[in-house]
Amino acid sequence: MPLRTTILLITAILIAPWSTPAHAQEGNYHIQPEDVLKITVYEHDDLQTRARVSSEGEISFPLLNKVTAAGLTVREMEDQLKTALEKDYLVSAQVQVFIEEYHVKQVTVLGAVQTPGTYKMHTEKTTTVLEAIAMAGGFTKVASENGTRVIRTQGTQQEAIPVRVSDITKKGKKEQDIPLMAGDIVFVPESFF
Repeated sequence: MPLRTTILLITAILIAPWSTPAHAQEGNYHIQPEDVLKITVYEHDDLQTRARVSSEGEISFPLLNKVTAAGLTVREMEDQLKTALEKDYLVSAQVQVFIEEYHVKQVTVLGAVQTPGTYKMHTEKTTTVLEAIAMAGGFTKVASENGTRVIRTQGTQQEAIPVRVSDITKKGKKEQDIPLMAGDIVFVPESFF
């Protein structure tokens, strides 16, 4: 094999694991609303199901009706279905769950930006506050850049995280350009001066 071909092959092997989306590499990925699951039960083609997780975190599954999926790992989902099927219907269920489509992660940017709206986040790396603002066309002339805050909801708790943009852009404090989570709202207020 020519040297060039060998180098290209080795490069492809080394890069391949890093080119897959981060969530696909994580064995502990938790199923989210809007994910699409493909479920098979060995030797029971009638139970093969393709289902989108609802906003309530459930799927419909033959024989079991509504089944909670959101928040579970793939392994936990398989175990849950296996247990439920073996309880009343099958002697030994071999269940396989595959995430066919991952939910689209989105962030909302509101306030004094050129194009407020909801934007798709990066799938292979984190999206930061400044990147989200850039997606929204940047600040308007009346923006209070240092009044920027991230509004994050986790469960029933909501918090507002202040972000001093000038510390990031002028002082080089990149650690303050925080990574966003799906569902975050970046709010840029207007300056009153």
